[in-house]
Amino acid sequence: MSIHQEISFETEICQHLAENGWLHAESDAAGYDRKRALYPPDVLVWVQETQPKAWETLVKNHGAQAEETLMGRLRDQLDQRGTLDVLRHGIELLGLKQPLKLAECKPALAINPDIMARYAANRLRVIRQVRYSLSCENSLDLVLFLNGQPVATVELKTDFTQSIGDAIDQYRFDRDPQPKGQGAEPLLSFPNGALVHFAVSNKEVAMVTRLKGAATVFLPFNQGDNGA
Repeated sequence: MSIHQEISFETEICQHLAENGWLHAESDAAGYDRKRALYPPDVLVWVQETQPKAWETLVKNHGAQAEETLMGRLRDQLDQRGTLDVLRHGIELLGLKQPLKLAECKPALAINPDIMARYAANRLRVIRQVRYSLSCENSLDLVLFLNGQPVATVELKTDFTQSIGDAIDQYRFDRDPQPKGQGAEPLLSFPNGALVHFAVSNKEVAMVTRLKGAATVFLPFNQGDNGA
């Protein structure tokens, strides 16, 4: 019963996000790159639509390996600089005259049409049941992406059978960013993985920006009810 209720909870969240501009399809999880912790289709579309000349240069320089070169460089820069810095400042690639942007923040003033066009082109996607590890088949209930880069993970529990504490414990004991005897999990690592991790129940939300195994401490992220 608890699994059925969690699936319904997942479905409701995904439907709500899809109704408010997010991209979502049941088949999305198959396109997730576990090794690089990226959703390559959205990285590619973002670059092609917002920086077509840069993409043309990459294709000219690398031919059929252009996509592989881009994804490899992006993963390398995420590991070196962290997710937030890459989202803010983009990445440099050999042959490009300026850094390749990987996202566009909302401008303070809507006066530059190019910036506004890139902002409107941001691809927000929610993917459910993401098998993220190369060493096991564990899956996260939801992962939220910005232009193919993971920015948040979510573990869901329903108050009918479990509490938010169960979701927190799942992160603490079953979502180790550095499993013993295994390589680091890029999606769960800090600062080069998702920016935030949410434990969510029907009534409460808690968050943490850095997973540390059993030592992980979540903070309340509740907004209250009518000012409560």
